[in-house]
Amino acid sequence: VELQNLLRDLALVAIIVISLWSTPKSARAGNDFSWGPILEVAKLFAGIFITIIPVIAMLRAGEAGAFGAVVRAVTGPDGQPVDAMYFWITGLLSSFLDNAPTYLVFFNTASGDAHTLMTKLSSTLAAISAGAVFMGANSYIGNAPNMMVKAIAEERGIKMPSFFGYMAWSLVILMPLFVIMTFLFFV
Repeated sequence: VELQNLLRDLALVAIIVISLWSTPKSARAGNDFSWGPILEVAKLFAGIFITIIPVIAMLRAGEAGAFGAVVRAVTGPDGQPVDAMYFWITGLLSSFLDNAPTYLVFFNTASGDAHTLMTKLSSTLAAISAGAVFMGANSYIGNAPNMMVKAIAEERGIKMPSFFGYMAWSLVILMPLFVIMTFLFFV
């Protein structure tokens, strides 16, 4: 599997290099292509992935750790995960981080064991996945494509909502849907 992953990654890099080499510069110029938005998003998300490492360690400390309140919030009195809380807390964190590191944080909080999460705790895994992916749309920084679209549009002179303006739209439109989802799938 590891060799397959390495070969896949090398093939993807090769495709990128071939594309950059073979695509006429006029095509990229005609699309107003620039590396600015990509570099902006790359810097932001590199910082997010680096800073998430100590957060995972603190959550792994459990209720006695620095994030004991978070662990207690997603765990019922019987020690079992509370799926609705996993959905909301994962989602709220995903609103301000990218969904991938947020998923990783709560995957580890729930057990960190893929087999357990895919079998005995499959509803918890669904709650974590849905919260991370769906609520990433709550802000520009919750999902890399949100930030990328904003950066590209602004680079081309298109006025975009401010950070808080975007969040106001998401609160009005998305939050009611998330409440409905909670009752349909996680309670």
